[in-house]
Amino acid sequence: MRYLLLIYTNAENWEHPIFLRDPRFLALPQAERDELVRQTEALHKEIMSSGELVADAALAAPAAARSVRTRDGAPVSTDGPYVEAKEQLAGFVMVDCETPERAAEIASRFPDARFSAVEVRPVMDDLGQEM
Repeated sequence: MRYLLLIYTNAENWEHPIFLRDPRFLALPQAERDELVRQTEALHKEIMSSGELVADAALAAPAAARSVRTRDGAPVSTDGPYVEAKEQLAGFVMVDCETPERAAEIASRFPDARFSAVEVRPVMDDLGQEM
């Protein structure tokens, strides 16, 4: 089953990996910061070698985004997502796991889950069924 792990964070300090610029991360003792970076690298290697990693990507800052809507049959485009939230979608990781619990366990191990949020969403196939 495929799951999309959506990583959200505050757009204030947009440079990837974003958790490295989070004030809460920076407030940690150096040894703890080093350990989180080590754990992140280990997790990436783990899901790559297990075959669970399908794809991942960091996204550009929200200021570079465009929102497109169709109104009266014509496309209307505006700058940015401009949602009423401090946290914005920063990137994603797609995994292929045996269970939703495993996908959640992987999501919980990203430092971003400690400082903001990682959403876990099942991926649907073309027929609208979970893959």
